[in-house]
Amino acid sequence: MSSAAGSLSEPQVLAHTKRRLFPTEGGAERSYVVADTQFSQDEWLPGRPIEPAIRDRLAPFNHVRIGGGYPDLVGVRDLESDLLAVERLGEEPPLIAIEAKGYASGGVDTQRGIVQAYDRLHEANAAYLAAPAAAISETDRTLARELNVGVLGVDAAGDVEALEVPRIVGNRTSSEATALRFQAGAQGIANKSFGLNHPKNYLGYPLAHYADGDTATLLSEYEVVGAVDSARQGAAFLGLIEDGPRGVELTSLGQEVVRFATGRCGSVEAALAEFEDWYRSRKRFVDLAPDWGQLARRVVFEYPATELLVAELQAMHDDWQPEPSLVDFLTYLHEVQPTFAVELFLRGDDDVRRRALTEDGKLRREALADGTVYHAPTVFQLKAMLYHTGILTERGAEPHRLEPRDDVWALREPV
Repeated sequence: MSSAAGSLSEPQVLAHTKRRLFPTEGGAERSYVVADTQFSQDEWLPGRPIEPAIRDRLAPFNHVRIGGGYPDLVGVRDLESDLLAVERLGEEPPLIAIEAKGYASGGVDTQRGIVQAYDRLHEANAAYLAAPAAAISETDRTLARELNVGVLGVDAAGDVEALEVPRIVGNRTSSEATALRFQAGAQGIANKSFGLNHPKNYLGYPLAHYADGDTATLLSEYEVVGAVDSARQGAAFLGLIEDGPRGVELTSLGQEVVRFATGRCGSVEAALAEFEDWYRSRKRFVDLAPDWGQLARRVVFEYPATELLVAELQAMHDDWQPEPSLVDFLTYLHEVQPTFAVELFLRGDDDVRRRALTEDGKLRREALADGTVYHAPTVFQLKAMLYHTGILTERGAEPHRLEPRDDVWALREPV
C-alpha cells in the first residue's frame, strides 16, 4: 500500500491511519472500527479505483452518522498517550472520528477535512484530520488547535505522525455511537460467536464455576454441556461472568443466577443435577422447565441487543406487520436503527458488506435473500435463545440453511 510522495489517495491515507490507530496486532480489547461504505466500492470517485488490499485493510464497512455527517472512519478504542492530550474521560474508551484527505486534481483539501472533523465532535469524543504530511500547513495546524481537532500526517511509506493532538470531550451518545460501543464491548458479536444456541448452557457455567471443583469437569459430569469454552464465552456475552484480577468472576447477574439456584434447589450442585434432565432436549426451555426458563428470559433480556430487537418487533406489530420475514425485519430495522441493523445482522467481511450495502449505506434488498450474508450469532444462536425463553415464535437457523424470505421474526407475546 506504499505510494510515491505526492500521490497518496484518500483511501490510502485512511488505510494507513486505521493501521496506526486501530492495529490488529495485539488483540486490543474494547476496540471496534468501521470505514464508510464509499470505500467498499471498486472506485471511491469515478475513475479512481480502490486497490483490493486497501479495501481489505479498511473492512468492515458501515455508513455511520456522527455529528452532521458520515466520518470516513469511526471507531472505539483506548488510544496511546501520544495521540491524545487527555487519555481518558470516564471508564469507557473514546469514540473516535477521522476525516481523511488525499491528493486529488485540486490538491489536498485539508481545511475542509478539519471543519468536517470538528462537526463530528457534536457526538464523537475525539476527531482527527488525516492527510499527506507534506500537504499540511502551519495554518492548518493552527485552525485544528483552535477547533480541538487532531492532525495526523501520513508519509509516502505509510508512517503516521500525530502533528496535533486533541483533548477528549464528553458528548451525548446517539444510537449510532451506541451500536459501535456495543461491538467494542465484551458483549459485542463482531468476529465472535455465541457457539451454543440453548440458554441453559450459559446458565450452567456460573453454577459450575461457583461450585466446589473444576468448572469443566462439573459441566461434563452433570451433562450440562461439553463445549466448555463456548459456554464460557456465551456466559461472558450474556454478562454472567467477567475477567477479573483473579481470573473468571461472577457479575451481579451471575450471582443472581447462583442465588436463584440455591434458593430453589438448596445448593448449586443440586441445581446442576436438574440440568441432566434437559440434556439434548429440543423442547422450548420455558415450557420444559418454566422457572428456569423465566430466569433465562431475564438473563437474555439483559443482553443489549435483545431489548432493541423486541422493541422494534413490537413497533412492527403495532404497524400491522405481526410476522415479518428476516428480510422485512432487517429492512425496517435499517430505517430506524441503521448502524445496529448492519452490525447485528450482516457479516463484517468485505464481500458481504459490498454486496449488501450501496456506496451511501443503503441496503440492497436482493442481497438479503442470501442466507450466507447473515451473522450466525444473531440469526442462529441469539434467535434460538429468544425462542427458548419464550420471546420469539420460531427458533434460529444456521446461515447456510437459512431462507431469509421465509424466516419469521415475530413476538410470541406482543402487547
